Formats: sequence, C-alpha cells, structure tokens
Amino acid sequence: MKRITMQQIADHLGLSKFAVSKALSGKGGVSEATKDRVIQAASELGYFGQKNGYIKSQLPLEPHISNREKRSVLVLMPNIRFQTRESLYWGKIMEGISEELEARKLGMIIVSEAQSEHVMHVLNPEGLLGIVGVGQIESATLLEIHRLGLPLVLVDHEDALIPTDTVFANNRDSMLKLCAHLIGLGHQRLHFFGDIEFSRSFRDRWTGYRDALEAAGLDAQDRRDPMLRLQGVERGDYEPEVKAWIARRVSDNRLPTALVCANDSIALRLLGLLRELGIRVPEEVAVTGFDNIDDASRSTPSLTTVDVPKQAIGNRAVKRLIERIDHPGQPFEKILASAELVYRDSSASGGSGQSEQ
Repeated sequence: MKRITMQQIADHLGLSKFAVSKALSGKGGVSEATKDRVIQAASELGYFGQKNGYIKSQLPLEPHISNREKRSVLVLMPNIRFQTRESLYWGKIMEGISEELEARKLGMIIVSEAQSEHVMHVLNPEGLLGIVGVGQIESATLLEIHRLGLPLVLVDHEDALIPTDTVFANNRDSMLKLCAHLIGLGHQRLHFFGDIEFSRSFRDRWTGYRDALEAAGLDAQDRRDPMLRLQGVERGDYEPEVKAWIARRVSDNRLPTALVCANDSIALRLLGLLRELGIRVPEEVAVTGFDNIDDASRSTPSLTTVDVPKQAIGNRAVKRLIERIDHPGQPFEKILASAELVYRDSSASGGSGQSEQ
C-alpha cells in the first residue's frame, strides 16, 4: 500500500508542505485553525495509522539508556470530569495500575494536567518506559505524546487520531445482559438516562440497551423519545430537567417501569429525585446503574448494577504496556474486560407490560 506523505496532505488542503510539516511537528508558525485542518486531513487520509508515520520528538533518547534501565511509567489522568484518584470509579483503576507497577518494581509518575502544553512541559521522556492514559484526554495532548514515540495504552478512552492499544470494560454486552434481565422480569417500558457524547463507554452502553430492546421486539416503542440525554453529567446539572420529565410522565400515565442509567452516579441521583416525588422504587419503577461503585450497595434501596472490574482493568493496562514494549510490532488491541451483573433491591418485576405509544 502506498504511503501517505506530507506532500499529499498539503495538496489535499491547498497548503505548502512546509505548513503541513509545522502543523504535524507541533512547532509554531501556523495558526490553530490550520493545525486542526491538517490533523483532521492527516487522520482521514490514514497518515497516523502508518508505521512510523508521525514525526517523532526532536528529543532522541540517550543511546546508553535501554528500556530495561528505565524504571518508571507515566500515568496521565487529566483532572477533568472528576477523573481523580479520589473518585470511586477512577480511583480503583489507579489502584490497579499502581498495584501492577509495584509488583513489577516499576515507579509511577502521575500527571493530572489537562492542557497539552502543560503536560509536555513536565514530561521527561528519556527516563520513561511508556505511558498509560486514563479516562478522557484531549486529542491535542495525545498527539503530542504520540509524537514522542513512547508506547501508550489508553484506559476507558480511544481516539480516532491515535493508533494505540486500549482497555475497556465490555460495556455493550454487559448492558445488553442487564436489560435482558429487566425484560425477563416483565419490564417492557424501559428508558435510558445518559449522554452518548459524554464518553465512549456511555455510547457502548446505549448500544447494548438498544440491542436488548430490539432483540425483545421492543425497539419500536417510544421512538420519539428513546433516551433522556443528560447535560452536565459530572455535576448533576440535569436534575431539574429529570424531575420535570418524571412529573410529566406521571401526569400522562406514561412513566416507564424501568429506568436504565448509564452509570451509578446518575442512578443514585435518580433514586433521590424519585423519593422526593413520592415514587416508590422498585414497587412503581425499577432503577439500574452501571460500574458498581461503593455507594451503590449503600443506597436505599440498594442499587442493581454492573460490576466493572476496575482494578483488573488497571492491572491489564500495565500488562499490555509491557507487552507492547517487548513486542512493538504487534497489532494494536482493544481489550474488553468482562463485567458481572449485581442484582440488588432497586429492580423488580415489571407491571402490566403494555407498550407506550
């Protein structure tokens, strides 16, 4: 297959090869708008997917330093969307990463900066084995890291611009099983709460939800309003909207019998809103979450959810990074960790089973 060159990108955009080179190398001399155009075109043309296709850093590693002498891994978890070590979800993944690195007698350097220029300022690639990225990370930051040529594994995130290994929970299949469980209990009026633009995991969970309804012959129901897309997921800004939505559905006698939430945090907030409105869970409506954070078992009622193996995902990310270091020519992998359903008090048998119109 013929390689994609910078000249082809330049011809495609009507720019000079010099401008394309500047944009792809991360140097100054081109506007942000031009840089974005070049990156987008390079991605569409397949430039980044080529072996050694992306310009590497101008900071070559010292020749006397081998991989085996480097003893640290950079863990990049930008402090956005509550991605912190204190998080009930992200903190467990970080514990798994730390545990595996410690078992291998490797150090861990954590960087929580969100902006690419700040990340690159603190980064010293000469002493690093590789990088594990956790959660949502801006494309600009990933491109800068990719330019260094260091092995990279992403956890719970992927980027079309960056060819790399990724590790996820099996979100789609797990949500399908959860919804099949609800349908098996007699629920035929289900509704999804989340925002598929929030993360790849949310989108995959939505896909599993839709696949379960379609398999059960329920896909046609509620076509006009299949999902309540929640804005401000990480802050709970959606609460007034959800409360009004529930009140309208109760008034119209159209309240679903099961509310399927994209994660536990949404589900726990929803339990509180239903309690305020005097709607009993699970007697009048079932509620389910996803992730199995610690608070899920402590809620009233306790929350039916999916147990994402958070620490195991962190372990696997480190293992994959070491595999990548030892075998750099292997095909990139998307690793899906199995997740198990956890049945608790917030789900129960459905009601009449009549479909909404």
